Amino acid sequence: MRALAPGFALFLFLFLFAAPAAVAGPGHHPGGFDYDPPEPGTYRLPPLAPAADGTALDETGEVRGLHDLMAGRITVLGFIYTRCGDVCPLGTQMMSGLHEATAGDPALAAGVRLVTMSFDPGHDTPEVMAEQARALRGNGGADWQFLTSRGGPELETVLAAYDQRVLRKPDPDDPAGPLAHQLRVYLIDGERRIRNIYSLDFLDPRLVLADIRTLMLEHAARH
Repeated sequence: MRALAPGFALFLFLFLFAAPAAVAGPGHHPGGFDYDPPEPGTYRLPPLAPAADGTALDETGEVRGLHDLMAGRITVLGFIYTRCGDVCPLGTQMMSGLHEATAGDPALAAGVRLVTMSFDPGHDTPEVMAEQARALRGNGGADWQFLTSRGGPELETVLAAYDQRVLRKPDPDDPAGPLAHQLRVYLIDGERRIRNIYSLDFLDPRLVLADIRTLMLEHAARH
């Protein structure tokens, strides 16, 4: 794995040293999550809503449609920005854990796609997202897309569709980053339906993996 970009190295530093305070609350303790995820297939994940389409740019600058990326695979979609020194590193850590888990399971690697999308296109250009991809995406495992956008109405439409609220802070030099936002990660099935939404208290790759396997068992039972 290559060296992390300087900004992201700071994010991981903050994650490692501030994580207990950042995740304090129901379902967490300083050592991690204090529950065991349910056994895959022992529960159902009813569809919550259709997953919205939208336009993005991948790390090469190519225009990509979200629905095209979701087709035929279970997708885990998370919104972040790379200057974040607050909760984004937690989301990225979770995605990295998922990617590592899929590297050891060919069925998961073939059936899952991870999508990290920035809502800070002024800074997070395709080149910046490519740096993140090189730093975080190891060999093997599920396809992990690092997206940004051209901004403007294209980005606003996607954020509104996924209820991803982003506000500029009064202090652009805030050490935690210039943007305030919620941390939301979406589980989307191969038919482009949202099946779960994870907030800060449930960013546990074990739980997301259990949900992914549950959807895979559901799909196998229907076919």
